[in-house]
Amino acid sequence: MKKIYLFIALISLSGGVFAQQKTASAKKEVEWLTIQEAYARTQKEPRKTIVDVYTAWCGWCKVMDRETYTNPEVIDYLNKNFYMVKLDAESKQDIIIGNTKYIFDANSGANQAAIALLQGKMSYPTTVFLDAQYNMIQPLPGYLNAKAFHEIVTYLGGDYNKKEPFEQYKVGTYKEVFKNALPKL
Repeated sequence: MKKIYLFIALISLSGGVFAQQKTASAKKEVEWLTIQEAYARTQKEPRKTIVDVYTAWCGWCKVMDRETYTNPEVIDYLNKNFYMVKLDAESKQDIIIGNTKYIFDANSGANQAAIALLQGKMSYPTTVFLDAQYNMIQPLPGYLNAKAFHEIVTYLGGDYNKKEPFEQYKVGTYKEVFKNALPKL
């Protein structure tokens, strides 16, 4: 009888360990969409969109995926305030945004959507900010660490760009509004 109780106790304990492992592995992630999905959502619920333009061979793109897009503060802000798009600049699939169809351009080796978003300046990674009507706010080329990225997305996401210069925002408003997030960035 003691063996049965011991067996049941061991099974109960191991079940608790597996449940803890499952909970720990269910961490937050950026909700990535295709550009078509983001555009469709914007038509129903207007929101700014960020397009991460990358290539499969881009080392800094991978670093940004690993270090910036995994930061919990960044993830929370992005998922609440933006539609997030991953766009492979070298995608050979047609991309349709609204009534416009973008195709792969064999001469440049890039999709016309990427060429348009990057304004012909093909640099990876580039983070492209679009307003809720899909008008360009700004493309921002290069790797951004979590803190720098958070400063930028909160500046544009909160429309602080319409109120004050970025440098003023970083040393004043940002530190005040996001003081609880700063230790985690």
